[in-house]
Amino acid sequence: MEKLTQDYLMQCLTYEPSTGKFRWNLPTSKRRICGAIAGSIDKHPDSGYVIIRINNKGYRAHRLVWLYVYGNLPHNQIDHINGIKTDNRIENLREATHGQNCMNRTAQKNNKSGYKGVCYMKKHNKWRARIGFNGMNIDIGLFNSAEEAALAYVNKAIELHGEFFRF
Repeated sequence: MEKLTQDYLMQCLTYEPSTGKFRWNLPTSKRRICGAIAGSIDKHPDSGYVIIRINNKGYRAHRLVWLYVYGNLPHNQIDHINGIKTDNRIENLREATHGQNCMNRTAQKNNKSGYKGVCYMKKHNKWRARIGFNGMNIDIGLFNSAEEAALAYVNKAIELHGEFFRF
């Protein structure tokens, strides 16, 4: 099969909008049972997305949801609004640019301040707030506490990223 279409996808799978899960319509192998939940979580360390194999090609389930509901694969990335990579309910998905999708991330695991965009500047004995925007880092300022820096970060993030910002 050359290109996956909405019609073929609907022949293979049924999408449940309330759960975000797909179920097999066609038992295309011994391992696929009609009515069983389709897909598995990608084990790659940076992934965690649900992958569904159709005709020996792996597709991320959230992209298949888009095709199933809207009839086309998205032009950009798909953002999980609540940040849960396995929550593929259509109400939790939106098309986003790479930059918008990045803004919907939480603080990194190695973050020592506990706040996104905030780090301690030992040299100044202050907390720095910094945000990324259009491929550049913008310094927001130095603050006496991590909480003050975090508040400044949140205000700037809302200004720059609006609905795509998640703290």
